[in-house]
Amino acid sequence: YGSTEVNVPLISDYEVTEPGIAGRPVPGFDIRIVDENDRDVPGGAVGELVVRSSEPWLLATEYHRNPEASLRLFRNLWLHTGDAFRKDAHENYFFVDRIKDYIRRRGENISSFEVEREVIAHPAVLECAAVAVKSASTEDDLKVVVVLKSGMTMEPDELREFLRPRVPRFMVPDIVEVITELPKTPTGKIQKHLLR
Repeated sequence: YGSTEVNVPLISDYEVTEPGIAGRPVPGFDIRIVDENDRDVPGGAVGELVVRSSEPWLLATEYHRNPEASLRLFRNLWLHTGDAFRKDAHENYFFVDRIKDYIRRRGENISSFEVEREVIAHPAVLECAAVAVKSASTEDDLKVVVVLKSGMTMEPDELREFLRPRVPRFMVPDIVEVITELPKTPTGKIQKHLLR
């Protein structure tokens, strides 16, 4: 696991195949998983990954000409990644989702990353994105936007039936939209805000 801001603070062995595993801390980095008040979360719980380094210049120091973003990035002497993680009893760290992409539905927190991992397993799906959309109730509905492989077809109910035995009920999408291409940045990141 790494990013422009944090370098590569977690690394896993090549033979590790568990979905979502990001690895264990690399020497020279301090890693924590914290709640919204920067308190450590209990083992297995999901929180934000925060990082600091014992070596100078391993982490970004600021965003160029953007002091507001720099203040959000560094709080309490820790770099806040904006990524949701959990840690198991063996000190393995698992990527759960981007915090801004986390979905709250029917009292459950849903990782868009985990939904997408299951949707992409459908033989007709080339790529996908899971997003929260406003609903008539107080919480969000789950929307999945898919791009199909060339020559393939799929009805929304077919995807829901495929997912039902694979995921908890609250992770089956309310809305399934098929499009020809996902909107992406020049670097290839899906622009989920355009799909909401």
